[in-house]
Amino acid sequence: MIEPATSLPVAVIGAGPVGLAAAAQLVERGLTPLVFERGDGAGAAMRDWAHVRVFSPWCFNIDDAARRLLERHGWTAPDTDALPTGGEIVSLYLEPLAALPELAGAMRFGAEVIAITRDGLDKMTSQRRDALPFAIRWRDGAGALHVTKVRAVIDASGTWKRPNPIGIDGLEVSGEAEHAGRIAYGMPDVLGAARADYAGKRVLIIGGGHSAIQSALGLLELQRQAPETHISWGLRRNRIERLLGGGLNDQLPARGELGLAARRAIEEERLDLLAPFAVQAIDSAGDGLAVTATLNGHEINLEVDRIIVATGFRPDLDMLRELRVSLDPAVEAPPALAPLIDPNLHSCGTVPPHGIEELSHPEKDFVIVGAKSYGRAPTFLMATGYEQVRSVAAELAGDHAAARQVQLVLPETGVCSTGNLVAADAAEGCCGGPAKSEESCCVADETAKAEGADGCGCGSTAAPAEVTVRVPAEA
Repeated sequence: MIEPATSLPVAVIGAGPVGLAAAAQLVERGLTPLVFERGDGAGAAMRDWAHVRVFSPWCFNIDDAARRLLERHGWTAPDTDALPTGGEIVSLYLEPLAALPELAGAMRFGAEVIAITRDGLDKMTSQRRDALPFAIRWRDGAGALHVTKVRAVIDASGTWKRPNPIGIDGLEVSGEAEHAGRIAYGMPDVLGAARADYAGKRVLIIGGGHSAIQSALGLLELQRQAPETHISWGLRRNRIERLLGGGLNDQLPARGELGLAARRAIEEERLDLLAPFAVQAIDSAGDGLAVTATLNGHEINLEVDRIIVATGFRPDLDMLRELRVSLDPAVEAPPALAPLIDPNLHSCGTVPPHGIEELSHPEKDFVIVGAKSYGRAPTFLMATGYEQVRSVAAELAGDHAAARQVQLVLPETGVCSTGNLVAADAAEGCCGGPAKSEESCCVADETAKAEGADGCGCGSTAAPAEVTVRVPAEA
């Protein structure tokens, strides 16, 4: 480990919540951060979903070192128990944090990192490798290329700019790229900036997570305002009960309410639920799109105007090609972390606290943190990322004991001061909730699976009522 007294800064790639938390942790440790953000300001990716309200309250969305730094300058935290939107996290927390005198000079906005290497070495060269600094090659907003030397690299660039394609096999389907102008990835603001694209239109949502539910509920509200709006919702796998189950039993009430609202809409036949559903091809159909797909193994054809793809994200690894990075072949997370977060092994996202030991790569002084550290796993939680960067900053500062004392202590009941919510980020949480007990949903779910059943689904203490899959008339 290079001594902390070196004059070179530590590069942080990404100025989202975890990237800025890393910068704050480094400052608190007496190290100098240098933050590269491809967007034009802090939290650029979050601004793309500024309209979306998160499930966990403010008390779990603020890093401890960042809070101390902000409060030193007179900052007042938002209401502890309020559930912020993405836009509020940016405007009330990230932008003030990036503007502090301790961090403002470290920010490089409009700086897209193109590649990272050891100074003067390619990936194959071992001689003196660990003793040499890293060279960050980046492009500024005007398109000019720069090279900056740093002592260590913390990659917190996230996955937002690399959404998964439509294909159930992980690949684009025929016609997906050609019709990109009618396809939105993530969570478009269907009630705001993107309203004109969806009001009164035939919309297909693809995805089986809470992002898909958020989009479906937004479209259902739009349907109230524009009754001609028609909604089809395609789930790649027939896991409807697990998606919608839980309701008021969900350990996060805001998340449970989503499932309840979606269930009501399905029962009222305000949308068509398609499962298991897999798109095969997309073509033009007049002013709209012709979608060829399979539904429960049978080919169907749909005509829609717009498609929303909420199938998750994957890490962009291009910038890391000249570094010695070790990733699990399936999850694309560090090998020691992968089994802790692999959705094939965890039914409820029960991820223990982890730090430098689980995040290390063969390339000394290089780590991936935040959502990108989870590779393709969809269970990342903000507070988990904060603990990651606390551990990494301690390691870079030479405090190896503190770096390995990783913990994420959250209350078993209650959130912050109210006692009527639970944390989204508990170390052994149930679907993101409190520590497991014999009565908890995760234990019931795992027990059912061990007995050969499907389980009750995240957030549920009993199997929910059956949901009917309704095939649209066009099929």
